[in-house]
Amino acid sequence: MRTTQGPIPLAKAGGATVTRAATGIGEIDRVLGGGFVPGAVVLLGGEPGVGKSTLVLQTAGSLSAGGSKVLIATAEESAEQIGLRAERLEIEGDEVYLLAEADVDDILGAADRLHPDLLVVDSIQTVMASEIGSAPGSVSQVRECAARVMRYAKDSGTTAILVGHVTKDGGIAGPKMLEHMVDVVLYLEGESESGLRGLRSLKNRFGATHLMGFFEMAQEGLREVVDPSAAFLADWRGAVPGTLAFPTVEGRRPVLVEVQALASPTRAPQPRRSVRGVEPSRVHQMLAILDRHAKLSFSDQEVYVNVVGGLRLTEPATDLPVALALASSLLDRPLGPLASWGEVGLTGELRAVAHETRRVEEAARLGIPTTVAPHKGTRLGICEALDMALPGWRGQVDG
Repeated sequence: MRTTQGPIPLAKAGGATVTRAATGIGEIDRVLGGGFVPGAVVLLGGEPGVGKSTLVLQTAGSLSAGGSKVLIATAEESAEQIGLRAERLEIEGDEVYLLAEADVDDILGAADRLHPDLLVVDSIQTVMASEIGSAPGSVSQVRECAARVMRYAKDSGTTAILVGHVTKDGGIAGPKMLEHMVDVVLYLEGESESGLRGLRSLKNRFGATHLMGFFEMAQEGLREVVDPSAAFLADWRGAVPGTLAFPTVEGRRPVLVEVQALASPTRAPQPRRSVRGVEPSRVHQMLAILDRHAKLSFSDQEVYVNVVGGLRLTEPATDLPVALALASSLLDRPLGPLASWGEVGLTGELRAVAHETRRVEEAARLGIPTTVAPHKGTRLGICEALDMALPGWRGQVDG
């Protein structure tokens, strides 16, 4: 149980050692900063079918193999369904217990009797507090159920995982304050077609954020990906217009991904803009910048931008690769084996970004010798970058 104490001086507040319980799955431990912290509450979000339940089941099996006790409470599936999945994944967890229950108090009562090291609630939108009049998944239900699980975790020292569904706009369903209540927010992303998954840390009170672990969905479940750059570029065709490699840096880990763009002529008065994997507002800025400073007009073109593999990129360094891919597709000229990164300002200037050395080394490791990127202390504009990537492009525009 926690004890209440009065104010203490800041100088005496530090020095506490955070004890972690390693999951035994390297990519998860990487994202968590070494493992679970006792009493911590983790929110795991992701789209339906991305593999959240598989991930927590494999985590439970790995912890059980190390001697830890796990309770998985589900209101979406029966214990038999989870058991069948465990058989398919070849998970033998003698210390993994299943509970098919929707009442949060019954779940916490069972946990209080079992004393697990890890409690999983799958999902927080399907459990309910009986005295709350609204339906499961409502703001009041999600907030109250999460608060009760959090109080139990802090008082008992049990780590808790709350599985959360994701809305169409990519946010974790339920009140936004849920992300502020918990200690760790993880997001599992990826495309079901490719099989690649990225586990991203959006918040971590006990370690660094924006770290990523990578997995591949296989018949036996999620397998760790040792070399994510090679996996994301496995089918890359550099000889096709509108595609190039972008070395993103997640935390301090460089990963090469493929950025694609397609410009297709249309007579529609309002050409379509479809964007996946990058922020749509930044794509719209690149279209305006290319039009204003490079005289490359997309007013009569449908535009599609995609990051292969389902990874979501948020850093400003995606500006230049998106702009070059768009220009390559519009001019119908391939960029070849090229990697690029850099922020593009509204006046057309290029700005250097962090981790330049890591990006260059990762591109070279995958056999990509050519890079186009701004460097600190140098002045470079979008037109100069186009000169480097697509020599002679000005003649096509003037012609």
